Amino acid sequence: MVKIQVKGVIPPMITPFKENGDVDYDAHRHNMELWNESELGGYLVLGSNSEAAYLTENEKIEMLKVTVKKARKGRIILAGTGMESTRETISLTRKAADAGADAALILTPFYYSDKMNDEALITFFSEVADNVTIPVLIYNVTKFTHINISARAVETLSRHPNIIGMKDSSGNIPQLVTFKAVAAEGFNLIVGTASAWYPALTLGVRAGIMALANITPTDCAQVQNAYERGDYEEACRIYERLFPVNTAITATYGVAGLKHAANLLGYKGGSVRSPLLSVNEKEKSEIRGILQRAELLA
Repeated sequence: MVKIQVKGVIPPMITPFKENGDVDYDAHRHNMELWNESELGGYLVLGSNSEAAYLTENEKIEMLKVTVKKARKGRIILAGTGMESTRETISLTRKAADAGADAALILTPFYYSDKMNDEALITFFSEVADNVTIPVLIYNVTKFTHINISARAVETLSRHPNIIGMKDSSGNIPQLVTFKAVAAEGFNLIVGTASAWYPALTLGVRAGIMALANITPTDCAQVQNAYERGDYEEACRIYERLFPVNTAITATYGVAGLKHAANLLGYKGGSVRSPLLSVNEKEKSEIRGILQRAELLA
């Protein structure tokens, strides 16, 4: 299995829905055209901000196929294929591979959370990685799963030949330092929130999968560009300017807020899928103000 090096900014792409709840694949194609012109390292289909939990398997595979077909040449395509059971995760990952995914981002199982100890998670990820044809990345997102993978598990799994990295969305910088210290050489440690982007770069992290990249892809990339050319002041300035926007579209307003921001900035966010609710008029006004203060909107 060839080791993949993941670098740059990658959006966990929003899934636009029509008002009737159907996936709007044409809107996704429109967004892809804009993202293709931005400075991105690749695309994540079926992330948390994609409302992947609300998609059918057929919709997931179709979204992946559309993305693969529209993606700019040379950009890595990741697919979120984590399910609650090992069997279903392997099945979906194999289908994602057939649809053109380069690697799979796999969520920690969480329904029986009190039983998801180190042994269970190491066994789960190892069995999946042993039985799929594309490389695997661990997805640690405590906000949604209430599972936080341990450094011991990361140390073990990072040495599996087909587990090539991990997206850590905890935003916990001390934990990121610990993961980096124990992981095998060449393991792709990826930050999973823009709130930790600049600090992660200082630790040697070279990739970020972040909701903010849906709406400010080039700005997010410029943080890394400036940092890597040694202009730390400029990198920090852009990062601090974007920070309130990231808080708004993640912690404060969530996916509905992200989609409204996307609409304001020329993308097609579409509707959220029930039971999520759209932002109200007051929230829309607040989001506009946040974007204006961040110099993203006139």
